[in-house]
Amino acid sequence: MSWALLLGLLAALLLLLLLSRRRSRRPGEPPLDVGSIPWLGHALEFGKDAASFLTRMKEKHGDIFTVLVGGRYVTVLLDPHSYDTVVWEPRTKLDFHAYAVFLMERIFDLQLPHYSPSDEKAKMKPTLLHKDLQALTEAMYTNLRTVLLGDATEAGGGWHEMGLLDFSYNFLLRAGYLTLYGVEALPRTRESRAQDRTHSADVFHTFRQLDLLLPKLARGSLSVGDKDRVCRVKGHLWKLLSPARLAARAHRSKWLGSYLLYLEEIGVPEDMQARALVLQLWATQGNMGPAAFWLLLFLLKNPEALAAVRGELEQLLSRTEQTVSQMTTLPQKLLDSMPVLDSVLSESLRLTAAPFITREVMVDLAMPMADGREFSLRRGDRLLLFPFLSPQKDPEIYTDPEVFKYNRFLNSDGSEKKDFYKDGKRLKHYSMPWGAGHNQCLGKAYAISSIKQFVFLVLVYFDLELINPDVEIPEFDLSRYGFGLMQPEHDVPVRYRVRP
Repeated sequence: MSWALLLGLLAALLLLLLLSRRRSRRPGEPPLDVGSIPWLGHALEFGKDAASFLTRMKEKHGDIFTVLVGGRYVTVLLDPHSYDTVVWEPRTKLDFHAYAVFLMERIFDLQLPHYSPSDEKAKMKPTLLHKDLQALTEAMYTNLRTVLLGDATEAGGGWHEMGLLDFSYNFLLRAGYLTLYGVEALPRTRESRAQDRTHSADVFHTFRQLDLLLPKLARGSLSVGDKDRVCRVKGHLWKLLSPARLAARAHRSKWLGSYLLYLEEIGVPEDMQARALVLQLWATQGNMGPAAFWLLLFLLKNPEALAAVRGELEQLLSRTEQTVSQMTTLPQKLLDSMPVLDSVLSESLRLTAAPFITREVMVDLAMPMADGREFSLRRGDRLLLFPFLSPQKDPEIYTDPEVFKYNRFLNSDGSEKKDFYKDGKRLKHYSMPWGAGHNQCLGKAYAISSIKQFVFLVLVYFDLELINPDVEIPEFDLSRYGFGLMQPEHDVPVRYRVRP
């Protein structure tokens, strides 16, 4: 080893040591665990398997603790009774803005001048409620039929094989894209529907390449080859979702019009608007496909659950005046009358939704806990909630928390179960797949109706089977912790056919 290289390594080590000056725990602060590696702390363990690492830290320190992760001190709160203190705290004390901007730039190469999450939400919220929500729901049903039944018809009769994640993600994202970003032409013809299927397939397959690299993008760990591929994929997506190209599309949603108007009002140039629209494609569509994958997989692996859902749908259809083929929409009243499917969805999300809820600590802060304790948080640290561990996987709240129970969210009379307890007290937050507080998912109602419509169409129109009935439910892709719905380590082969 040359002297120059040795001196360089020593200088880097010295810099690392200086940057990671060990801080000590002050009175009133949560337990502090900095790990054994200067500056990095627990970064490697956290990045490898966040759930296992945080479970181990909880067993060691309790339901609140601070860890060093890649030069940042992160306070982790795992007491669901105390979550409200965090999710409703004003931005002047606990802020999501800075971290959101960081992720927008790192993942999507997006810079928005004068960006305000609260202003954006105020603009977008009305487009996801009431009549506008009804319009989205109706358009989604039409577009699901276009891509799901249209692709199956084009492929011809008989059985077709593909991965269940690809099946779910493909059809839901394509239909969602057509719903929000518009269709080829109105009135819709056989030719325009075929063009919608072709175009939306291009959008999905390109988006999926970016989605597979998203964890590496967020962590800044792309290889040289990955970086080249990401550049190509992003460039293609920016062209597909450019405002000029979208302007020519028909039946665009009010959501899209409001979002583009908001971007113009804050002075975003057109090339940056395209990047913002790619971000929104991920934000609005990136979790529905994986959510439907897990739901369908749990049904296929649990015959009792599948029979209960099928029975509920058959009973509902027997009370309608139209046959399924005559139904151009699924009325909201019908969607709201599926308590068994609602419970299956809630249970599936409980088991597979693993977002990080993060806040930047803007000022030195005294944080009260629900049990009367109080802890001091330091300005500049990060606060992290991980509902996947508690409440969602907490054995005190859920019996056999690792087991799928399709009726877990049903009372004995068939109504929705909302009463769950920890430490003898009823929980306000007993499952948090949609976030909570200031950054709860605005599109929750749209996403739920879309997933339910997809499952309805699949179970009513198709025979769907596991190619290997004994296949094990796959492990998680551990790199996806923190990004919303988990994805499987590998896909699960299925076969399907249109029912005769």
